[in-house]
Amino acid sequence: MAEATTLGQPLEVTKTTMAANRNLSLLQAGKHVWARGGVLGFYQGLIPWAWIEASTKGAVLLFVSAEAEYQFKRIGASNFVSGMGGGVAGGLAQAYLTMGFCTCMKTVEITRSKQAVVPGVPAQTSFQVFKEIYRKEGIRGINKGVNAVAIRQMTNWGSRFGFSRLAEESIRKLTHKKENQSLTALEKVAASAIGGGLSAWNQPIEVIRVEMQSKTADPNRPKNLGVASAFNYIYKNNGIKGLYRGVAPRIGLGVWQTVFMVAFGDIFKKMLNAEGGH
Repeated sequence: MAEATTLGQPLEVTKTTMAANRNLSLLQAGKHVWARGGVLGFYQGLIPWAWIEASTKGAVLLFVSAEAEYQFKRIGASNFVSGMGGGVAGGLAQAYLTMGFCTCMKTVEITRSKQAVVPGVPAQTSFQVFKEIYRKEGIRGINKGVNAVAIRQMTNWGSRFGFSRLAEESIRKLTHKKENQSLTALEKVAASAIGGGLSAWNQPIEVIRVEMQSKTADPNRPKNLGVASAFNYIYKNNGIKGLYRGVAPRIGLGVWQTVFMVAFGDIFKKMLNAEGGH
């Protein structure tokens, strides 16, 4: 799953740049990122924060969501409700166990100025920035925006799993397959792609999360933003469009991640179950 995050990092950087700089179009955001470091600019925050996040969040999501989805099915919930419940539980566990400081530091890396403040003095490294934030603000500083991350992850994976299961049911009807018949790998991927694309409805939560963690200089931004105050600030300055900045790359990222975590996750679990039965 770490490879999926590595390959999806350009989309992550682009959507975060657009969410933090809501006057930029998709093309302008791409040029902005390129100007900061060429091709490497699209991989800002990858090492170590995205790698730490990728190596932990996938395991947490798959374990928690699979168990929660199973428990929902045990009490008679539909595939859609079970998938959504499993995704919500997995997303919540992800946010508070592994993703808080990782998403914060990735956003800091993508939005902070890389130019030296004093001529001749090199810009701070990623770890130096981490240490400075911890020294000034402690644990709360490096987990800034974690509640927005939790809301995003709950709605992200609740939607992705739920919509993917709903799409799977539609594919079963179209192909005249019974409940006990397995979908092909291609059908699983198609269902997950639909679920991932539809999950971008919650982009305003992502924009709020980025704004809370952003290091983009803005003297008009209130200090100590919460979820509600960040929403009001963005809406006041940028309107509804501002709350959906970066939605295009977010759709691409959602499709990519859902295919890996839902479709490939199901295929992987099926392989493990088959091996366990021998």
